[in-house]
Amino acid sequence: MATTTTNFGWDIPQSTDLVKDGATAIAALGQDIDTALVDLKGGTTGQVLAKASGTDLDFSWVAVDPLTILDAKGDLITATAADTPARLAVGTNGQVLTADSTAATGLAWAAPSGFTFAAYTPTYTNITVGNGTVTARYGQSGKFVFAYYKLVFGSTTTIGSQPRISLPVTATNTNAIGSAYILDAGTNEYICQARQDTTTNVGILCTQYAVNQASSINATFPITFTTNDEIRFVLVYEAA
Repeated sequence: MATTTTNFGWDIPQSTDLVKDGATAIAALGQDIDTALVDLKGGTTGQVLAKASGTDLDFSWVAVDPLTILDAKGDLITATAADTPARLAVGTNGQVLTADSTAATGLAWAAPSGFTFAAYTPTYTNITVGNGTVTARYGQSGKFVFAYYKLVFGSTTTIGSQPRISLPVTATNTNAIGSAYILDAGTNEYICQARQDTTTNVGILCTQYAVNQASSINATFPITFTTNDEIRFVLVYEAA
């Protein structure tokens, strides 16, 4: 009497079987094998055999061309794990591809990490903005920082001796020098110098031609500051 194999349950003859029973068991075994391996038939040139489901011996022939995973213009082939390809759809205009360990594929489309401008709120030494108007913006790419500042005086804006304006990002040193501009509203313009004198602050120096030296601005130098006068500067420096 026939029994079955351990893994797939195929009929096999026993040593005690009669000849006719053994032949019957061998025929059954052959048919079991033929039926179990039917998925191995077929396929075309270049295809590979892949599991079709979790069922034992359930296979299908599939193309190995990875491009079949792509659905739309701009799609990329990436992976979610070893030997696990995945499709990454294209990002939006202007985005760049960035490594992102939190994403399933380890990649993500994102805005460039380069130069983008943002507003910042300065702090002051010996300056009272009052009802003046401040525009303060900066951009940073790595350690490269570009700062822009503009103060339009209001009727209650005042400055004292050696006024200082804070930087948007702490600097690595005190060496940066930039351009500054003073407007005596409706009268004159003065080109001066913005000088980073600490890692967190910048001052404005203007040249006194009579004494051939540069001095810090104050309430009456290089002009007597009043409503609608302006202080501006731009500064490029290295972040800490």
